[in-house]
Order: sequence, then C-alpha cells, then structure tokens
Amino acid sequence: MWDRNQMAARAAQELEDGMYVNLGIGIPTLVANYVGDKDITLQSENGMLGMGPFPFEGDEDADLINAGKQTITELNRTAYFDSAMSFGMIRGGKIAAAILGAMEVAENGDLANWMIPGKLVKGMGGAMDLVAGVGRVIVVMDHANKHGESKVLKECTLPLTGKGVVDRIITNLGVLDVVEGGLRIVECAEGVTEDELRAATDATLV
Repeated sequence: MWDRNQMAARAAQELEDGMYVNLGIGIPTLVANYVGDKDITLQSENGMLGMGPFPFEGDEDADLINAGKQTITELNRTAYFDSAMSFGMIRGGKIAAAILGAMEVAENGDLANWMIPGKLVKGMGGAMDLVAGVGRVIVVMDHANKHGESKVLKECTLPLTGKGVVDRIITNLGVLDVVEGGLRIVECAEGVTEDELRAATDATLV
C-alpha cells in the first residue's frame, strides 16, 4: 500500500498547469513537495497565494506558515492578503481544486472532516467554504481508522462538512471516484489487489 508521501505524490498527479489549488491540513500539505515542474499556484486560507514546498531544516521562517501552522517557503510570485480576500477567492469560485483530509467519506460524496462529537475542536476552519466554493474536491486519507474500520462508508456517521461535494478519494489502498450509484475503482495502490480494496471498503462499489 502507499505511505503518506506516496499518497501525496499521487494527489499531485491530479493537478494541471495553471490551476489555483488549496491544500488542507495533514497529508494534503505534503502535496506541495510533489508539484515538480507544473505551473501550480497553491493557496492557503490564512492569506497566502503562491506557497512553496516545506523548508529544509535550519531555513524555517516563523512568519511563513500555512493554515495548519506549519512553516513553508515563498516563491518569487507569492502574494499576501487578509482572510477576507482569501475567502473571497474561495467563495467566488477562483480556486480550481481543494485537496483535503477526511475522517469519513460517503459513497454519495458526503464529507466529514472537521469534528468528532465530544472531542475539543478549534472550529470549522475553511473546510465548509472550500467544499462549497472550489471546482473539484479531492480527499486524501487512510482507508481505515486506527481501529481498522473503513472510513469509506455508505453513509457518514460524523457531522458533515458538506453534502455530495467529494469528486475523488485517494487512500493508502487506491483511488476511487464518486459516480452515480456509489464509488468506482480508478486505481489500486502498489501491492493492493482489487479484491483487497473491495474488502476494505464499506461503501458500494460499482
């Protein structure tokens, strides 16, 4: 199966030249390291357009952080602005895609990625705006939780971030698309068979 970096590298393959893309916290932030020579502009909802990859140890600038408060680098075309401008871009449909983490995804594209009832959370963040405002939502996550239970479900059990918003799911076991009637297998991770992917998935596969 894929590790976190391989999942991020696979997600980076979804991006095309000229796209403006938002990366969520967690595994999606690693996508910045795999953009390569593509002309991709990464947006962070805390007010940065044109994020570079993570800095090497010793080169960190504490004033340059992404929405997950990780230190990042800037580019020669980086622009800075306030949250109002940032969310104006998102809500105005200017961001082509968002690559987000998730706790659960349902077969109809419902997404739950912001809270577990009874656990302390800081708030929704930008997730609800992102799934409503961007052109394409790609989820990158582990296929199962720490108890070994599938996170790719018929219906989400956690509070939703958005209904019917996910287009593609990339997990450590493979790639799935949300289609009419359920999910379609696009690709299996290295070393994973289709039967293994099906057995690990609670959602309907068509």
